[in-house]
Amino acid sequence: MNSIKGFIVAGTHSGCGKTSVTLGLMAALTRRNIRVQPFKTGPDFIDPGHHTRAAGRPCHNLDGWMLSGKTLRDIFSRYTQDADACIVEGVMGLYDGYSALDETGSTAHLSKELNLPVILVVDAGSMARSAAALVQGFCNFDPETAVGGVIFNRVGSSNHAQILEEAISLTDVPLIGCLPRRKEIATPSRHLGLVTPDHLQDLDFRYNALADWVEENIDLDQLMEALPEIPLQPRFDEVPMIPKTRIGIAQDHAFSFYYEENLRLLRKAGAELVPFSPIEDRSLPKDISGLYFGGGYPELAAFDLAQNTRLRRAIADFSAAGHPVYAECGGFMYLMESINHDDRVFPMCGIFPLRCSMQPRFQALGYREIELTCDTLFGKAGTSVRGHEFHYSALDDAAENIDKTYLVTSKRGATVKEGFATNGNTLGSYIHLHFASNPQVAENFVNACVDSSRTEDI
Repeated sequence: MNSIKGFIVAGTHSGCGKTSVTLGLMAALTRRNIRVQPFKTGPDFIDPGHHTRAAGRPCHNLDGWMLSGKTLRDIFSRYTQDADACIVEGVMGLYDGYSALDETGSTAHLSKELNLPVILVVDAGSMARSAAALVQGFCNFDPETAVGGVIFNRVGSSNHAQILEEAISLTDVPLIGCLPRRKEIATPSRHLGLVTPDHLQDLDFRYNALADWVEENIDLDQLMEALPEIPLQPRFDEVPMIPKTRIGIAQDHAFSFYYEENLRLLRKAGAELVPFSPIEDRSLPKDISGLYFGGGYPELAAFDLAQNTRLRRAIADFSAAGHPVYAECGGFMYLMESINHDDRVFPMCGIFPLRCSMQPRFQALGYREIELTCDTLFGKAGTSVRGHEFHYSALDDAAENIDKTYLVTSKRGATVKEGFATNGNTLGSYIHLHFASNPQVAENFVNACVDSSRTEDI
């Protein structure tokens, strides 16, 4: 049986610096020619983009609420078979997840599901002995969560580091390292999270600076040596099949939010995914029978998207012809009539009779479970899928005169109707669905595309 060394980088809270630490560790180990497989806890898209660039391998999301324990272990095992080590970045604070009353979806939950030790990142700015009390409290809150060490971040000086070393010696938690405050190497943020890799020009410099920061203050050899071996179940994955249909997938710096597992499941179901850029391309890819628009930042590229009238018209015609089209969040916004951003109105594809405007605060945030209220390209009425919603735009209208196909349940138990349908086979929503929560939806989408191409042939 194969085994791998790995750990989860967790934090005491959002903003403690765990992403910078994670990227620094990934970059430092990767430039030592160690094959690091990155993962991200939770529903995030932006951090995985940075992980992918820093480690040189696609990052995969591991979400304990959207996905079952078996699916989590399956994804973890699939992508670590040919790796030397794995690093999982946590979400929010160590114990934060779906509910305040249980651990589901939290970093601690994932640690138990995968049997991975936790390295806790603590923002030690303006703290001394209290830092040890904080660490001890996190360990005692749930003794079954294996905290294998602590990294103090934003340490002010060598004297401050010495005080923290003395304080942590009062606990049983090993000190991995003290990272000095380095504001200049932090990745800039904006709404929705960090600036995506596609919008940064100096990525190699940033990742190398983070790697230097980590290597100068953490003994990586000692860290890797101390980690336990995590056994891996041998895998015999499906033999790649000859694609039975081609689906165009929007991929550029306006549309980059896709769960890697969604793409794998579409390919497994028989789709060849053909990337195209709604910003740069003037026509759709040839011989496609469906379209998939993920999320991203269409508002930041609104001028360029609006200028590409030829492609917008081609997409509208493709939808009007009844071909399967699925769009979520930013992709959904692109298929509306317009986006209002910075007091300017930019025309979009006009497929949905809806308009949206960017707001100063987020308009929705949280896990969602959807149930189809009628038959769609994802399956029959009653089909359920889990996902997540997070956006700053809001619909300008009440959207009463358009079919809705989702009954959406939030974690508070409230239900609303969403999932907008038009032209028979076009489906749009603000919710990012994770196909691995119900793999049948990926197969149904592909089959709808196959049926569409057959109808066109006739």
